[in-house]
Amino acid sequence: MIIIPARIGSSRFPNKVLADIGGLPMVIRTAQAVAHIDKVAIATDSQEVMDIAKHYNIEAIMTSTEHHSGTDRIYEAAKKLDLSDNEVIINVQGDEPFIEQEVVQAVFDLTEKNKNNPEIMMNSCYKIMNNPEADDPNIVKLVTSDDDIALYFSRAKIPYPRDHHFNDYKGHLGIYGFTKKSLATFCQLSAAPLEDIEKLEQLRALYHGYKIAMVEVKTQSFGIDTPEDLDNALKIYKLKK
Repeated sequence: MIIIPARIGSSRFPNKVLADIGGLPMVIRTAQAVAHIDKVAIATDSQEVMDIAKHYNIEAIMTSTEHHSGTDRIYEAAKKLDLSDNEVIINVQGDEPFIEQEVVQAVFDLTEKNKNNPEIMMNSCYKIMNNPEADDPNIVKLVTSDDDIALYFSRAKIPYPRDHHFNDYKGHLGIYGFTKKSLATFCQLSAAPLEDIEKLEQLRALYHGYKIAMVEVKTQSFGIDTPEDLDNALKIYKLKK
């Protein structure tokens, strides 16, 4: 099951999930981009999003306005959908209208592979990026073990190239794979100090001793966080508002 959290409020870009992307609301274009992988549902706190999803024949679940993260929102939706504990659940952000199907499929396949491993709480993906790209604190960097288990995530440049130029940073994509059982465990964990400092909720899993499995992907997509991001995306993909 792919669940797309779609919170209507955004301090930097209000109502961004409804922004026009080539004639479609952003969240609808995102849902359609991944619809061939598995069943899709939108988890929202907005009746307007519910109505739009219905118009486009996409399942939507009304969730609380009190959630602090998309992960909490998709867990509420998973419970309302009465999914089994072993169901693979992929969290695709509602601001990824250009995400490639192959990227989400890679996370889905990794989650399916690891779903019976109790040590692995989450599954996700990264792309290789160059040194200038890694300067952007909005792009999360990570380091991994030899078998692509995440060791740490940071908004800072990691690893720090002390003695030479480094051009193979791993940039994290905010797509997460859980089982419903591991999602429930994650949502029951206390928030971690590192999570609060970096504002990265995946650090909660590492702080509490769980593993996050990663897979490298190729992608040109990026999340839409600001109106400027949207303008840039529309130019890149040659779509008109």
